[in-house]
Amino acid sequence: MKLLITGGKGFVARSLAEQLGKGYEIAAPGRQELDLLDADRVADYLKAGKFDAVLHCATYDAAPKTSTKDPAKVLEYNLRMFFNLARSGADFGRLVYFGSGAEFGREHWKPRMSEDFFDEHVPPDPYGFSKYLMTRHALSASNIYNLRLFGVYGKYDDWRYRFIPNICARLALDLPLLIARNRTMDLLYIDDLVKMTDWLLRAEKPRKVYNACSGEARDYVSIAGDILAVSGKRAVLSVKTPGLGREYSGDNSLLLGDSGLRPVPMKKALKELYDWYAANPGYLDREQILSYPL
Repeated sequence: MKLLITGGKGFVARSLAEQLGKGYEIAAPGRQELDLLDADRVADYLKAGKFDAVLHCATYDAAPKTSTKDPAKVLEYNLRMFFNLARSGADFGRLVYFGSGAEFGREHWKPRMSEDFFDEHVPPDPYGFSKYLMTRHALSASNIYNLRLFGVYGKYDDWRYRFIPNICARLALDLPLLIARNRTMDLLYIDDLVKMTDWLLRAEKPRKVYNACSGEARDYVSIAGDILAVSGKRAVLSVKTPGLGREYSGDNSLLLGDSGLRPVPMKKALKELYDWYAANPGYLDREQILSYPL
């Protein structure tokens, strides 16, 4: 299969391109080669490429503490990138994009949200609303599918602030462990997401939307304890703000039932990730971790 992956420098896109490379012919152009905001350029690229499938990983998310992107452009840019691809649906076989639990509406999150919780609420924030509108379109399109993410972690994630990579990086650099606030989340190992994506690209009659998550909600403190255990090190763990935040988790029973896949046990995944960071200390920067806001 000939596969186009957008957002090629991002964590998810880079991981997909690396792990799917043996089974697919992959194009992962950077922004200079393919500006997804340029409708004509996207249409010409898709027509010439004759791709069997498109994996749309590119996203515009202006996180308040960690991003320099313009929050006023989140809704417009996410929708322009998506619809510039979707409007050329006749020129590729299948488009799989990565939605977000934000499309349920953050204010209304509840434990283990299922696919049918969609459209119970309209998200008020630009990022959630952009993902919501994409899903509304995907449900009526013949060849567009949503793998809805809740949280993903892996070796190319941003270790400066993303929770699991940050804890692994701190341990690899012998730094104290710091959690901004404890919360319960469903976090999916990137290797599992790759397997789920591969299945969806090849499945004969898949559903239009699947929750792509582990099905196991864990709190940050207990996860940090597991990473500490697999590292074999000693470290002080501090929680900056007391209390437990709102749970953010999904029900993955539809995806597991249709695909037959089973996620890697979390302790095994945590060990693999910690071992990778410990073996690649040059990938990390002590000063950046210490100076980055959590």
